[in-house]
Amino acid sequence: MKRLTGLDGMFLHLETPQTPMHVGSLALLDLPKGYRGDFLEDVKRLYARRIPLAPVVSRKLLELPLHMANPVWVQAESIDLDAHIRRIVLPKPGTQAQLEDCVGQLHSIPLDRTRPLWSVAIIEGLKSGQVAYYTNIHHAVIDGQAGVELSKAIFDLTPKSRRVARVPHRTMRRGDEHPWPGALIAGALRHDAEQYANFVQQLPELARRLAGMRRAARSSAPGGFAPRTPLNVGISAERGFAGMSIPMKEVKAIATAYEAKVNDVVLAICSGALRRYLGHHGGVPEESLIAAMPISLREPGNTEFTTQATMVRVALATDIADPVRRLRAIRDATSAAKSTSGRGKSLLPMDFPTIGLPWIVHGLASLYGRSGLTNLAPPIVNVVVSNVPGPPVPLYFAGARVAQYWPLSIVQHGLGVNITVESYAGALGFGVTTARDAMRDPRQFARALLAAHQQFMKRL
Repeated sequence: MKRLTGLDGMFLHLETPQTPMHVGSLALLDLPKGYRGDFLEDVKRLYARRIPLAPVVSRKLLELPLHMANPVWVQAESIDLDAHIRRIVLPKPGTQAQLEDCVGQLHSIPLDRTRPLWSVAIIEGLKSGQVAYYTNIHHAVIDGQAGVELSKAIFDLTPKSRRVARVPHRTMRRGDEHPWPGALIAGALRHDAEQYANFVQQLPELARRLAGMRRAARSSAPGGFAPRTPLNVGISAERGFAGMSIPMKEVKAIATAYEAKVNDVVLAICSGALRRYLGHHGGVPEESLIAAMPISLREPGNTEFTTQATMVRVALATDIADPVRRLRAIRDATSAAKSTSGRGKSLLPMDFPTIGLPWIVHGLASLYGRSGLTNLAPPIVNVVVSNVPGPPVPLYFAGARVAQYWPLSIVQHGLGVNITVESYAGALGFGVTTARDAMRDPRQFARALLAAHQQFMKRL
């Protein structure tokens, strides 16, 4: 058994039917020339061989009595691949728009908590002749960087699948499968006692560093609230998705020309797209929009499959029309934000006491969604923008070449748009996940991203 950290458990407790808490990805695959097989069956065979290399995907939840604290992970006795991996055939003509609509619908469905928390869809019928591979996994299992590590077990560097040593399947011992409830409760009490003791020891240093972090945070996102936009509303479960890719060398050229980092350019492109989109949907606010930007807290070499990240607020300078001036303002804001997260890195808890937390957090999340408060309270941030480094070389999946790759993520009440960016084989893939209540046509926003990028390229 492995106990969920407090942070990982939060992703479970915050989940409601309107707000599934899984992340995912969409890849377009080029099948081998002359391929005549059944790709779905090839994928199942690949997963059967590779799952032992990544035991995280065979974990399932074991709840504590009365859901009094975080559940624990146990290894499933077996995995029914037919339940996790399915085929979908698009109706003709099989356009990119149809594919993105299909993926948006798939991404709106919560995962089955009685099974390991992941699923795969092999999507056929594309007029391009390609096959699409959509997969999702619960955020309680991994974060973005851990997802990159998981992909190393699934993908290959050549069309020929690498040979892997057979790893004995780890089954649950009888005591782990049906443990004595008293043992689970005793473990939860020990866990919370340890976390309270750690918290008390860190209080003096925490107070000192928080004072410094507060001063630094003012320069990255001044003000207490973000301006209200059509993106910041209560949402239903309906999701939309669009993917867009741009060459990495062009992004690096922009960064070099204006003494910025690649992440600064990514934020500036998103900022320009938001200006363009809101210009047609309610107008651009006079105050700058604020982005929530995840920052990884992983130490080099840490490949543990847990969430190890924090979130900082960054002003997107959407009140500045000139793209170069906007980029420079964002560069300064991100520098201040990273300084803030660096000062608190050693104090930000990934684990904390959880007894009673499932009832409280899930109850509040459900109540908040039903109350309509999202449409009344001023937003703290307007949008989530995340940038994850991915593989720099082409990958292969069950013998097919991964031609393009886009990530999908989570939206919430009051945060109806999530832009997650991941590099792959010389390109930056922008994945735009939306709540339909906040943005009806994510493809319009993807076009705005491309236009914002081209605006920079014309200035070089």
